[in-house]
Amino acid sequence: MKARYSVIVPMFNEEQVISVTYERLKKVMDECGDTYELVFVNDGSRDRSAQMIREISDQDECVKLIDFSRNFGHQVAITAGMDYAEGQAVVVIDADLQDPPEVILQMIEKWKEGYDVVYAKRLKRRGETMFKKVTAKIFYRLLSSMTSVDIPTDTGDFRLIDRKVCDVLRGLKEKNRYIRGLVSWVGFKQTMVEYEREERFAGETKYPLKKMIRFALDGITSFSHKPLKIATYVGFFLSFSSFLYLFFVLFQRIFFTSWTVPGWASIVGVNLLFNGIVLMLLGVIGEYIGRIYDESKDRPLYIVSETIGYRNEEEVDRRKDYKDVR
Repeated sequence: MKARYSVIVPMFNEEQVISVTYERLKKVMDECGDTYELVFVNDGSRDRSAQMIREISDQDECVKLIDFSRNFGHQVAITAGMDYAEGQAVVVIDADLQDPPEVILQMIEKWKEGYDVVYAKRLKRRGETMFKKVTAKIFYRLLSSMTSVDIPTDTGDFRLIDRKVCDVLRGLKEKNRYIRGLVSWVGFKQTMVEYEREERFAGETKYPLKKMIRFALDGITSFSHKPLKIATYVGFFLSFSSFLYLFFVLFQRIFFTSWTVPGWASIVGVNLLFNGIVLMLLGVIGEYIGRIYDESKDRPLYIVSETIGYRNEEEVDRRKDYKDVR
């Protein structure tokens, strides 16, 4: 019997929390009173995460595993889960239990009311540093101001989507994926539930500063070309500033000749200014060109080394779908 609900759980080195995550998810989904599947996506973990899910799957046929050949990234892991999910409602939740599984029941109630997307909005973020809270707040508001897509602030990937939304997302082929932005971009009837985010149950964050910066760049460049316009505006502003500075240099050279070495100020000032402009603009353009390069290679988003919990005929069909879509 096909599952009505699919819960996608991307994981990377989560052996310390997998058992508790499974128990809480199972308890919540059992309360739904309908069929469900728990789809764990192992994103190249180096610990026992995948092995633990294999052992759980032997005891519980609702548990399935998609095992990547290597680490492809959190957003790609979510995408793979959507490719394999069969439920009429698909829930995405991280394995670290910062997002409480109990909120899923509220999402399902909203879905039954007719909403196609139910996203969870964080009221509080426990266990996170002030730096992360401030930078996250700035990023979401910056992204909102730079794009015409209404991407809800203070939300993550924790959400429920209807089957038709999932099918549309499967057809989007871009490589640098920003799932929460894509869900907003496709539209449909959306609403939210509010919750307080808990501290991480165990282990350490999988989003250090470097990954946070890359994630932010993916979000901005995927949904806005305004950085290119900003680069143009900054270029004009700095060029105008350098023009004014040239007048200052000429004034100083004519009326205060003893203050400066002839030619030094103007050469240094102009070189520093324009070299800075050129490097900045090249950096912005390079970010977009890099994404064009990724798209042109047309490689698959991910490679699955093993699946657990799928019957043979289902697995063949899903791999065919994967080739068609990806």
